[in-house]
Amino acid sequence: MASLSRRAFTGMGAGAALTLATAGLAAPATAAPIAPAPTAADPTASGAAPLDPAALRAAISDLSHPEATASQLLVERRGSRWYGTAGTADPVSDRSVRADDRFRAGSVTKAFVATVVLQLWAEGRVDLDAPIRHCLPGLALPARFDRVEVAHLLQHTSGLPDHRGLPDLGTPEAVLRHRFDHWTPRALVATVTRDRLKFRPGHAQEYRGINYVFLALLIEELTGRPYGEVIASRILRPLGLTGTRIPGGDPRLHGPSVHGFLRMTNADLRDVTVYDQSAAWGEGELVSTADDLFRFQEALFGGVLLPGRALRRMVTLPAVPMLDGTPARYGMGLQAATVNGTTFWGKTGETYGYRTRVFATSDLSTRFVLSYTPTALNAGEDMIERVVGLLTT
Repeated sequence: MASLSRRAFTGMGAGAALTLATAGLAAPATAAPIAPAPTAADPTASGAAPLDPAALRAAISDLSHPEATASQLLVERRGSRWYGTAGTADPVSDRSVRADDRFRAGSVTKAFVATVVLQLWAEGRVDLDAPIRHCLPGLALPARFDRVEVAHLLQHTSGLPDHRGLPDLGTPEAVLRHRFDHWTPRALVATVTRDRLKFRPGHAQEYRGINYVFLALLIEELTGRPYGEVIASRILRPLGLTGTRIPGGDPRLHGPSVHGFLRMTNADLRDVTVYDQSAAWGEGELVSTADDLFRFQEALFGGVLLPGRALRRMVTLPAVPMLDGTPARYGMGLQAATVNGTTFWGKTGETYGYRTRVFATSDLSTRFVLSYTPTALNAGEDMIERVVGLLTT
């Protein structure tokens, strides 16, 4: 198995920084060429080793590292596909997880938002170099936002100030206390408009969920419709993604779903499946299924959703460092990591009780959707490390 950094494919709560390709993982400096989906049925094509179902099942069946109540993995390599699960979707019924079960996909939302923004750009309806202040005149943003362009938001190079006024959710008890708080997009924007920009836009990269709140507002400004409806009309319905939706103010998961849990400081396990996701409006509220995310991934990299020039923008890293000095690792809506010589593009997603990893090589020769339900706020990344290790050796 590959030797991966403990922070290989890591994530934090909705609206917080997500990291990928840290120590031990190198991000590519330029875009990888986009190729059509492979058609070969031979899993050993181009030297790729066949999938090892027993090893994959073992990788997701260890629900102690990290502690989790359920997991599922859908993976394909050179035409060979495998799906497996562990744990239970619903502890009351003790039902096993299924590929069409709904779960909270967190910041995978950003890949959908970025896809729509790039569709609008390809249609000539938005200029990626336009200042967001000019694009959203109704927000009355401070003059300093003239320097923040649409592309900066897409690439997390905006330099937006830190939030002021968000509740501290550093303990599982605090999460439970605040899980029905309701936020409006304007209230979220107001938390980052009081201070100076942290750095000159376009000169560094810092992952910030608030960037995509602005982008979702931009979609609404350009289309005159709620951004969730636009995603549904442009992506969900054309692809038949019937298990995916933007919930808006609805805190419940409807239909067959995977329950999420948090372990309290007194060791009690509390169900956090029902949760108002408005604090993650525009950037982390997506509900989806493993099947749907697999189909979205195939359509995106297969050129169904975006023309080639837009897809290349999506998988091009800016020539600037992360704020901590490490190489940039975020394109437009996607993030990159190279493990054992294999470069993956995709998105991490995390919200309380749920963690999702959706990654593929740009030619779709190796791809996977991993979803599991860790019970700790800062659970380790053992499961994703086990899976990626198997897929890159």
